Amino acid sequence: MKAASVKEIKSALEQLAPRDLLPVTLRLAKFKKENKELLTYLLFEAGDEKAYVQSVKETVDDMFGEINHSNLYYVKKTLRKILRTINRYARYSEETETGVELLIHFCSKIKELEIPVHKSTALSNLYQAQLKKMKKELSGMHEDLQHDYLRQIEKL
Repeated sequence: MKAASVKEIKSALEQLAPRDLLPVTLRLAKFKKENKELLTYLLFEAGDEKAYVQSVKETVDDMFGEINHSNLYYVKKTLRKILRTINRYARYSEETETGVELLIHFCSKIKELEIPVHKSTALSNLYQAQLKKMKKELSGMHEDLQHDYLRQIEKL
């Protein structure tokens, strides 16, 4: 089965009656965890972005607490898992500030826990890529926000 384009799905949803939209949405939520997480964000958390960012930061903090420091291989795998989670949660919010804040938190936690990024090329590249990604996202923001976030990034 070939998936329909977003435009085709949009036109089909516009033709549905409002009472028929509820079962379609609930059925969509049953199939994938990401769909359920996105619906949760849209219905309950989109109105208060600061609280959403704070809850994601708490989740990330818990994940950092589970890092196995015995081997750099395990540290790298766990950091990549945390980064995938951050990127998924940042994608739910369409605000670039959310993504930048979460990435700043990620990099500051790495510094705080004194993870030896310089000992592994992969970890160093991962860290540098996040700094580069933050700077790229900053270019589209308002100048005042850029300045505030740049000061935080410079500390990293």
